[in-house]
Amino acid sequence: MGDLLGLNYKERTALEAIRATSHDAKQLQRAQALLWLGEGAKVEEIASRLRVTRQVIYKWASRLRTAQDRPIGQRLADAARSGRPRSAQGIIDPFLDQVIDRDPREFGYQSTVWTAALLVVSLSDVHHLGVSPRSVSYALERLRIVWKRPRSDLARRSRTWRQAKGGLNVGFQGVPGRSS
Repeated sequence: MGDLLGLNYKERTALEAIRATSHDAKQLQRAQALLWLGEGAKVEEIASRLRVTRQVIYKWASRLRTAQDRPIGQRLADAARSGRPRSAQGIIDPFLDQVIDRDPREFGYQSTVWTAALLVVSLSDVHHLGVSPRSVSYALERLRIVWKRPRSDLARRSRTWRQAKGGLNVGFQGVPGRSS
């Protein structure tokens, strides 16, 4: 069957080299799809093998044909994406590690303990970084920092605490002959 993609010898060799040496799974998948397409396989069959849509295969073929001034490896690599980075982990983690054991009052805050909300404010003040309290919580989990809430004293009451408060003791059954 003919070469549906119209790969020349140089392109085919470059795609085979990528398939043989690439450590990037997506780039490897794209190279394999284009080689199969070049060998005459149907787009639907390739899409089914790779578990992608037909449109994705057409997009990869189009990307191979456009931007011919760049090497094939670059054309098959993921494009740079705009927008906010996925995480500020590189800033949050070292910052938390540095301040978590210190008193917030040393930094000018009117609190004796750190809270997620206070850490968010501090990150904004120090690094001009807007993060959510959830991001701070994830960072605390990564650093294995556990915040314990103060335990209630109710769990440590004596057996006679009701009597001390003017109530009935648990063992007291009441006066015989009277209804309660």
